[in-house]
Amino acid sequence: MNRTLAFVFPGQGSQSLGMIQDLLDHEIVKETLIEADEALGFSLSDIIKSGDLEMLGKTEITQPAILTVSIALWRVWVSQNGAMPAFLAGHSLGEYSALVAAGVLAFKDAVKLVHNRGQFMQEAVPAGTGAMAAILGLDDDAVIALCKDSESAGIVAAVNFNSQGQVVIAGEKAAVEAACELAKERGARRALLLPVSVPSHCILMKPAADRLALALEDMLLAKPHQIVIHNVDVKAHTDTSEIKEVLVSQLYEPVRWTETIEYLAREGVTTVVECGPGKVLTGLIRRIDKSLVTHNILDGATLDSVIKEI
Repeated sequence: MNRTLAFVFPGQGSQSLGMIQDLLDHEIVKETLIEADEALGFSLSDIIKSGDLEMLGKTEITQPAILTVSIALWRVWVSQNGAMPAFLAGHSLGEYSALVAAGVLAFKDAVKLVHNRGQFMQEAVPAGTGAMAAILGLDDDAVIALCKDSESAGIVAAVNFNSQGQVVIAGEKAAVEAACELAKERGARRALLLPVSVPSHCILMKPAADRLALALEDMLLAKPHQIVIHNVDVKAHTDTSEIKEVLVSQLYEPVRWTETIEYLAREGVTTVVECGPGKVLTGLIRRIDKSLVTHNILDGATLDSVIKEI
């Protein structure tokens, strides 16, 4: 294991049409897609290969699709004797990819679990009643304060601490909109509603978390092969019951991404590889700590390039 290397896995919002297209003929990628289809009982692979944006954007499809692509890329990396990171982490949904990579969750179990997770989340809040927004240009404490000051309009909270000056809020739509207006009054550079149907990581997701806890109850987990840093407490857990607990609480508690990257840097990590579709996490990491060297693995070309560099 390379103690200076970490792999991170993206969450919802990183999906795109045509992701992993240049690796679809790779044997490991084909096997991973088939495994996902068999576990789910429908053709996720067809959606990944040729689905439309509306279908790919459904939460219960997005989550297994991103997990499947991320793990396919990870498996190809491993098969080509890529350097093994000592540390793993993932942003929200990406934490499940990290746990599969660490051997905690079997992929077939994880892909079913995140499909259900997406359904639980969508069903927890009626369509159109929840919202999320990105607040740019205010520090964490200022965003927490403006959410508290907007509670007369409903439930709203800071839920994704993504980097310095970039915090995502979530809650009831009217309260999120009120918080956005207040953010602008208090000097935010931008307060932008996000195109999502589910207000993730706030207390409105507690019913979904309760259902996830039941789904996890009888699921077999193994001790991690690598250090996995969890979103909710910025800690590594080896006890499988504790891992289940943090996965449940993750649904309605904030993603502490800034602290996660700062933790990795303190532990001596110098290089971070984002493994999965998109480049969202790479951009955040560069804003959090410019000293960290970042790479992306999102297709065959980037995979070949990063293997040569690391």
